[in-house]
Amino acid sequence: MTGEIVTLQVGQCGNQLGKQFWSQLIKEHGMNKDGTSALNNDDKNFIRIDEPNIFFRQIESNRYTPRSILLDMEPSSVNDVRNTLPGLFDDKNVWLSKDSMGAGNVWANGYDHGLNYQDDIINIIDKELDSADNFEGFQLLHSVAGGTGSGLGSELLETLSDRYHKKLITTYSVFPSTESDVVVQPYNTVLTLRRLVENSDAAIVFDNNALIELSTRIFRNPNTSFSEANQLISTVMSSLTNSIRFPGYMYNSMSNIFTTMVPSPNLHFLVPSYTPFTTDFIPEAKNFKRKTAYDVILDLFDQNNSMCCRSNVELATPSYIAIWDCLQGTIDQTDCMRAILKAQKRIKFVPWSTPAINLNIGKKSPYNTTPNSSHASGLMIANSTSIKTVLENSCRNFDVLFRRNAFITKFENGRLFQNSFEEFRASREVVQNVIEEYVSVEHETYIDDILLEDEEMIMVGDHEIPNET
Repeated sequence: MTGEIVTLQVGQCGNQLGKQFWSQLIKEHGMNKDGTSALNNDDKNFIRIDEPNIFFRQIESNRYTPRSILLDMEPSSVNDVRNTLPGLFDDKNVWLSKDSMGAGNVWANGYDHGLNYQDDIINIIDKELDSADNFEGFQLLHSVAGGTGSGLGSELLETLSDRYHKKLITTYSVFPSTESDVVVQPYNTVLTLRRLVENSDAAIVFDNNALIELSTRIFRNPNTSFSEANQLISTVMSSLTNSIRFPGYMYNSMSNIFTTMVPSPNLHFLVPSYTPFTTDFIPEAKNFKRKTAYDVILDLFDQNNSMCCRSNVELATPSYIAIWDCLQGTIDQTDCMRAILKAQKRIKFVPWSTPAINLNIGKKSPYNTTPNSSHASGLMIANSTSIKTVLENSCRNFDVLFRRNAFITKFENGRLFQNSFEEFRASREVVQNVIEEYVSVEHETYIDDILLEDEEMIMVGDHEIPNET
């Protein structure tokens, strides 16, 4: 049986993204805005082909509520979500800071708040888990640049990995654009990255620069907002979870999907691409040329369809570690095989990896019909060396500030910074280690080196020590 997934929406970005995600899911599962079923439940011959209980909890015979917890340090975003989808969310699954002052875009403020109210938040999570029969894991929605999504989100990641260490933790992490006006965003980003490295199993990375460019093209509007960008992200989230909500023979759990993508603990930063955006995901999407499965699979490698790492220079010759595609719509299997063979000749895989493209043929929702809902569309999740660009840019921006101790006083009252600013240096080092590992994967000896390191270490309790025998 596929396990339940609990969604944690943290901060303004996380809750606005959650609003789009749940708006999409209620359409796909035939629900009204308040969670009541819009289907003919009185028909004794009616059989659902979907599994809404993965992401929803059934509270009445024909009513559902998301397995979601909304957290923020000020109420505006959460109130907007609840007003947009009135009656959908469980009021007991909402946590707001008592002072409603926000984190002031400072990671330390959000992190300390998470520590102060850790018991309250965990109590909400535990009560939600009581309703799960086969709980599989969490997905965290947040940004890495502000104060709440980064700071409170980081503390939450640490707590989850410690308390529920055998459960899958996935994040949908939004990275800042170059136009951000948050002066301490480089600090926030690197501090959060450390927790994404150490406390998550898979991090799907979105870059606001890429999202804005893609939104402008999809909506044909130069003045798109974060709302349109969040629609693009929710399309990725819906497609990534399609095979567990509309189950088939393959990839019927999140663990199955990510096992194919993540070869070692540090290499779990994943880049999404999507094309084309059909109206069952983006109602406002402009008309586009209908594509075959062959076109879709090859177009997913076009950097213009990526939601991260868009520069020509940055993506000149990325090396792919693993690729997972999910296609939906009218799909010809022969087209898929032709496209995969063509792609394998065009792209570069790391030398120790099998040049495989893992493919899932998903199912379009029968309850969400639009004029072009049957058209072929596809998602690609790639684990590739292109992610170095995001990590290196984050470190470079961090170094510029930290060398001059710029704005560092904003953190001095934080619990982790009262005695020293070593937390900055330690976080920077963790991110650098991941960058270096993504560099080393391009060497043929990568796997041999990993195995050698394992042979040179033995375990004593929970600690690794050198094996000197």
